[in-house]
Amino acid sequence: MTDRSRDSLLRIAAVRGRTGLSTATIYRREAEGTFPRRVKLGPRCVAWYDSDVSAFVADPMGYRAPPAGA
Repeated sequence: MTDRSRDSLLRIAAVRGRTGLSTATIYRREAEGTFPRRVKLGPRCVAWYDSDVSAFVADPMGYRAPPAGA
């Protein structure tokens, strides 16, 4: 399991700013497995790990989300 203790969480506005993608595109690509999976923080609150978003930004066309549980 990955140690996320020093990894910050980004809310959707920050993810949109870092990637240049719209909210709809982020959610669609996440469902396709070509964008990092979000982390549920509460009933109506989600975020993405900064390191995952950075990995996507480094290679947006080649990014593949790791299998669930990995």
